[in-house]
Amino acid sequence: MKSKYAVTAETFMDVYKYPQKYAIHPFKIFGNLYYVGNTSVGSHLIDTGDGLILLDTTFPHTYALLINSIWELGFSLYDIKYIVHTHGHFDHFGGTSQFTALTKAKTFLGAEDAKMFRERPELMLLRDCPYAYLEAFTPDVELGDNDTITLGDTTIRAVSTPGHSPGVMSYIIDVTDGKRRLTAAMHGGAGFNTLNLPFLREFGLDVETTRGNFLDGITRLEKEAVDITLGNHPNQNDTAGKRGRMLADPSAANPFIDPGEWPRFLADMKKRFSLMLEEEAAGF
Repeated sequence: MKSKYAVTAETFMDVYKYPQKYAIHPFKIFGNLYYVGNTSVGSHLIDTGDGLILLDTTFPHTYALLINSIWELGFSLYDIKYIVHTHGHFDHFGGTSQFTALTKAKTFLGAEDAKMFRERPELMLLRDCPYAYLEAFTPDVELGDNDTITLGDTTIRAVSTPGHSPGVMSYIIDVTDGKRRLTAAMHGGAGFNTLNLPFLREFGLDVETTRGNFLDGITRLEKEAVDITLGNHPNQNDTAGKRGRMLADPSAANPFIDPGEWPRFLADMKKRFSLMLEEEAAGF
């Protein structure tokens, strides 16, 4: 039985054919942190004062949207110094090779996903990518648990949270508006499409270990104090809804700043994971 949590090429075909439909104007989330992704896949930009850090590069076929978003904010592509990836699926590194060819930026990826690129390339999910010419990149830095990335006034701490892919990295990010410093965070792989039984069995992945690692990662992240919850897909943190509220009332409190959202997000992820297991057991 095909799991309802599976993702196929058809899921992405509309984005491939009509990427312009998924465009969103970029905007400042807080201080030096910006949203530059589209309505399907997230990407974030950090102005460190000593160059830009780009978090994920979206689909290969939305590369032009990402370029336009960076320019629309008034930044130069050539100021991108680091490209940091949450994990090694094509919808998160699709534009990386093109960006590095232009910018010579240093690339970062979890060490286990770098190994996946070399030894298990089928786990990059390229079969679901309608863009025929996408290839893996070779990261300059293979990240381990609790490694830090520092550029200018910004430090990012990587937390190993495997499951969605073998080398998912979640990030704890120091952001500032010049007056105060806040902590932003992102779970690097919150999707269940690679945790369902059909996927795990098809690719010969150990069910208990993979799922146990996923839950362990959530437990580790529960210890973090977070002011701003980010999503590498915008539906994970209601990016569009919050942006709409910002535009509707610019004088209101910033809806992205909510220390209670992080524990709610992680608790909801656990709840939905449990529901998936219940539905599997019931044969849905």
